[in-house]
Amino acid sequence: MALSPAQVPEPDAAMTDDTALHILRQRPTTTARPIAADFLCRGEAEPRSLYIHVPFCFHKCHYCDFYSFVDTRDRQGVFIDRLVRELRAVAPLTRGLPLRTLFVGGGTPTLLAPKLWRTLLRCLRDTFDLQEILRGHGEFTVECNPETASEELFGVLSEGGVSRISVGAQSFNPTHLKTLERWHDPDTVPRALELARSAGIERRSVDLIYAIPGQTTEDVRSDLATALALPIDHLSAYNLTYEPNTAMTRRLQRGEFHPIEEESELEMFWLVRSECEKRGLGAYEISNFARPGSECRHNLAYWRQDPWLAAGPSASAHVGGHRYKVIPRLDDYLNHDDQGFALVTDHDPPEPRRTLAEIIMTGIRLAEGIDMNRVLGEASAIGAAGALQAEIERADESGWLVERAGRLALTDSGLPLADHVASCLMSALG
Repeated sequence: MALSPAQVPEPDAAMTDDTALHILRQRPTTTARPIAADFLCRGEAEPRSLYIHVPFCFHKCHYCDFYSFVDTRDRQGVFIDRLVRELRAVAPLTRGLPLRTLFVGGGTPTLLAPKLWRTLLRCLRDTFDLQEILRGHGEFTVECNPETASEELFGVLSEGGVSRISVGAQSFNPTHLKTLERWHDPDTVPRALELARSAGIERRSVDLIYAIPGQTTEDVRSDLATALALPIDHLSAYNLTYEPNTAMTRRLQRGEFHPIEEESELEMFWLVRSECEKRGLGAYEISNFARPGSECRHNLAYWRQDPWLAAGPSASAHVGGHRYKVIPRLDDYLNHDDQGFALVTDHDPPEPRRTLAEIIMTGIRLAEGIDMNRVLGEASAIGAAGALQAEIERADESGWLVERAGRLALTDSGLPLADHVASCLMSALG
């Protein structure tokens, strides 16, 4: 079964099938290079979204494969100084257009001291056009570990224009939190949400993980009941995935525990969907649920393949059809400063097959599906329309896909097979 989330901003994190992955994994340029290179300066599309990565954590969770670490050298201040210079350097790539979404992730962004947040927020207001966000027409999200929540911090965030908080609960069961090596008291989650509400941060989300070793379906039901009783308008619920080079995967390989059986994982998957729908949170993406109008607009920009800027070590961006990642080591990030620009790596220039593969891979996970005319039109441009149409018809005959009003979406039978269905469609691209 392939139920893993489309973790963003990395475009290929959700795929588990091997078929057609060569389309996404081709990396023409892996050597670090200046971000000011021509491939960015002449970007055809103006990004209206910005992702900022804060790498600091007070403990590295065993399932996490994002760039984060416990910093013993107290470098938060120099990091913010460097980040401010980078933000000022990349801001002209917006061509002066207002940002629609802003997302600060990590790591643990709320581990930053309030005075450093004031510096960062002042830079964002002075450097970018935030009028759409500040007037409530856009979205400014900050990820939060509940242990780091405080009245002072949320007051600073709210004053700075933050309109949405995403709290990482993962589970409310201490045993399962220990399995994940997630260090927080479950009781701090409602406290963090209440502090956010009191500060005027109107949109609040909670993250859960299910299919944790030793977890039962009733445990998942209990986590859902607790989460859905909280003052939230959005829930992300991801099945546990064993990413390469994580402590969780190494423990699995050592035989410390066994993964949840596929049948049980599928029961948990459907339970999450049914419980969320009962509470008025519809599934707008396979692992994400929201009240109408409360969908995460920033993540929708990823899944719809809109362009976005990025700043901070390991942050990935999509500008003018180019994809790149800021160099993923804090020392390298701090030590290289080319008029504010950071080094980048994993640069993928525009390539029609890869671009179409990404549209299929992420779009198929959305409840709205993908634009049939768009994908067939782009497939026609690379001589793959006939093959793609044939794969679509095979998926339709298998009961995995359905066409509604010109959009191709997964059926209930296809939802648990999203990665496999995407891989089948991508295999037609050559």
